[in-house]
Amino acid sequence: MHKLNCIGVLTSGGDAPGMNAALRAVTRTAIFNNLQVKAIYRGYRGLITGEIVPFQTESVSNIIQRGGTILKTARCPEFQTPEGRRQAYDNLVREGINALIVIGGNGTFTGAHIFSQEYEIPIVGIPGTIDNDLYGTDSTIGYDTALNTITDAVDKIRDTASSLERLFLVEVMGRDAGYLALYGAIASGAESAIIPEIVTEEDQLEGLIQNGFRKTKNSSIVLVSESEKTGGAFGIAARLKEKGFTPHVTKLGHIQRGGSPSAIDRILASRIGVAAVDALLDEQRNIMVGIVKDEIVHVPFNRAIKDKKPVEKYMFDVLRLLSI
Repeated sequence: MHKLNCIGVLTSGGDAPGMNAALRAVTRTAIFNNLQVKAIYRGYRGLITGEIVPFQTESVSNIIQRGGTILKTARCPEFQTPEGRRQAYDNLVREGINALIVIGGNGTFTGAHIFSQEYEIPIVGIPGTIDNDLYGTDSTIGYDTALNTITDAVDKIRDTASSLERLFLVEVMGRDAGYLALYGAIASGAESAIIPEIVTEEDQLEGLIQNGFRKTKNSSIVLVSESEKTGGAFGIAARLKEKGFTPHVTKLGHIQRGGSPSAIDRILASRIGVAAVDALLDEQRNIMVGIVKDEIVHVPFNRAIKDKKPVEKYMFDVLRLLSI
């Protein structure tokens, strides 16, 4: 491995609150260790097109509280090709970048894993996704903020649901993972959550109907993951209408990704950002930095992207118990 003297950093995939805090931590930790930092705009696309800018400590001033990512993010099908990755590597060499930190989720780490195997470039990943679906870390950057956004939105929806005595289905993000729906339901006192991890084992809707959506209540709220496995809130609503119910659907959409990051996400991003630079200084490569039981851990990319992160079934039991 070449002597580490310049770190490149990018954000990729869906944005998540706290990405800027992670970028700030990476930049200032690297500079503290006498390393150069070069920011890559628009993710892997910017790596191919050469949108690379030197960063100083003041480059990341006043961004810890900002949502989204100041580096922007973009889809890049070109990076999925050997030719695109070759161009990306040539740009890294031209810029003198000899290590890379990528902030993102499953797709980001999949690209980084392939890239790191093809070229002698150490890469460390920082988990930034609101879905909290990456194996090997208890929480991902942006998850706590999104959970608070969902809780606040459902609290407001409940006011209307109670006033009009209606059944509301609230669709939240989580294409393959039900963390936002399940924990959002517990935090907001919802009656149930329909999530992809459970839908393959049992028909959660039938269970709800059999329980009568708790007949002692004058309203009900159910959180539904947007997953194809659940059918989403509109799919569940169609089934309910066939059974004589009149559900109302609210799709929270991209509101869940926005907003100023919570204190928890800012601290998480800062800790992992520092640890990512430390990992490179320790000559680690092809890993994601996560936190398990409040301790920093290093997880190989292939495990982070391939292993399934299980939802604690106990928490589903907690929701059922509290919704009687």
